[in-house]
Amino acid sequence: GGGDARADSGGVGGGAQAGSGGGAGAAGGAGGQTALGCRAGEGRCSASNPQVCTTGGVWQATSACPNEKPVCRVGACVTRKFLALGTQHTCVVGEAGQVACWGIGVAIGAAGTNPRDGGTGMPTLDLGTGATALTLAASSNSTCALLASVGKVKCWGMSPLGELGQGDMNTRGDDPGELGDNLPPVDLGTGAVVVGISGRFAHFCVLLGDGRVKCWGDNSNGELGLTDFANRGDSANEMGDRLPAVDLGAGHSVRSVDVGGLHSCVLLDEGKVKCWGAHQYGQLGLGTIPTNRTEPDPIGDAWPAVDLGTGRTARVIAGGEEHTCALLDGGDVKCWGHNEYGQLGQGDTKDRGGAPTDLGDNLPPVNLGTGRRAVALTAGGGNTCVLLDNGQAKCWGFNNHGQLGLGDTQARGDGPGEMGDNLPAIDLGTGRTAVAIVPGGGHTCAVLDDGTVKCWGSNSADELGLSIAVGGSQRGTASGQMGDNLPTVDIGF
Repeated sequence: GGGDARADSGGVGGGAQAGSGGGAGAAGGAGGQTALGCRAGEGRCSASNPQVCTTGGVWQATSACPNEKPVCRVGACVTRKFLALGTQHTCVVGEAGQVACWGIGVAIGAAGTNPRDGGTGMPTLDLGTGATALTLAASSNSTCALLASVGKVKCWGMSPLGELGQGDMNTRGDDPGELGDNLPPVDLGTGAVVVGISGRFAHFCVLLGDGRVKCWGDNSNGELGLTDFANRGDSANEMGDRLPAVDLGAGHSVRSVDVGGLHSCVLLDEGKVKCWGAHQYGQLGLGTIPTNRTEPDPIGDAWPAVDLGTGRTARVIAGGEEHTCALLDGGDVKCWGHNEYGQLGQGDTKDRGGAPTDLGDNLPPVNLGTGRRAVALTAGGGNTCVLLDNGQAKCWGFNNHGQLGLGDTQARGDGPGEMGDNLPAIDLGTGRTAVAIVPGGGHTCAVLDDGTVKCWGSNSADELGLSIAVGGSQRGTASGQMGDNLPTVDIGF
């Protein structure tokens, strides 16, 4: 599983993140995206912590918060790192734009296929001469970096379905000399400037500075938003100006893009959500389930937005493996799609989104606790996580590897009485709160308020970033494994 950590403007949280596209919330993909882009003249941070947009369309911190990354926290500067989690790998962006990754080697640019654990011995990745990263996105076995200042994207790892966008299916980053200046940026067309990126399972989507959305990689379910089911990026002459933008209809301005396992979504400036791709569980929120499709339905003006309820608008979207969530005005969260493990947070296992009565005013907000509202949102493979207005982090849904961080392997949200005040907050340590939380294939990581990173859940490929001395087994499955007993990742920056 995995998902996107998104923050409501003026709230806590945000980060590049990841999600799974595999079956039943197990290993199978990842992704992530942060709404860090803007077009000329836009600004999304509060007056108490202003940020401006550069000419190229990429966020730049002001002198008031020189180390602030592109998500705000009201009234304070926050030391911020951004995370991207794949099925068995984790990557982080530091304050200076440096990138380090650990876990399965083929996905992390480690010039080898052996797993790497975290630590000061883990080198930062070579993104090219003078290049630094703003944020990251991850698929199952690949990672993309949105480069600062230039608005370009570089991707490394495996590419069986063209997810690296290089016009072939070659793996990059597993041999010396394949990164840095030798790794070309993804060709997205003449003059294209990327201001946001999201990835999961085997496809990526970007938001360009002119408001267009382009996607590449796996298209088996129409998740690229085009008029066919053909993959893009796995053969020559498919990228650049030849890669069509998604037709979202006339007059729509896109605020952010976020992808699920086999589907993709956009958040429009008017607060509407549109999704396309796989819909067998209702994850597109159409209120019906199309059958026997021989080609994707055109999107455009006729494609319906998700019914969020009377007068409700979305501020954040998060695509999970087979479900989708939105953080609404006022801090409510609504989720639809697959619900086998309670990832919709409704206290049952009923899928929602495939029938007219599933959505709108008939879909209750998730019970987050008495008086609580969400300020950031993540959707994973079979789980969902939020940051609350009091700094607590809560997750629900699939928990086979302890990825909910509750000291057991029991799912939450699939039965009555498990949500709200009965759902414990994750113990991150004495006095610690989270500023971002990101689920991956079978693990979850959080950036804490002091800038450190903690990870828990599956550790089959050292994706938790624990040293060899304490690594090798999962965390969060038993009492005494979280809180002060869970080490921070020794990243080296």
